[in-house]
Amino acid sequence: MGYRRLGFRSDHRRSVLRNSVTSLLEHEKITTTETRAKEISSIADKMITLAKKGDLHSRRQANSYLLKDAVVYKLFSTYSERYKERNGGYTRIIKTGARKGDGAPMAVIELVD
Repeated sequence: MGYRRLGFRSDHRRSVLRNSVTSLLEHEKITTTETRAKEISSIADKMITLAKKGDLHSRRQANSYLLKDAVVYKLFSTYSERYKERNGGYTRIIKTGARKGDGAPMAVIELVD
């Protein structure tokens, strides 16, 4: 299997990941569970790679996945310039311990400067 199921049906999983990636690219840092952070990291790296290509097809692909037009604009204007010399590894996952309610391992995922 090439991806983590995260305990959701496919439509719910896709929705959660789209929301999370959009939030990460909008705020540059979010807190979530470790396994979800690993999936988000992979998708966010692909989005930034699309932004570095910078052509119309890449913009339309990013726009079809991300939920906010302002985030797509930020992706193609800010992040494409910030990471133009970097070949991958645009995100960092920092483990923060267990969640108080259910003990799920938590992590902060952020964009590398």
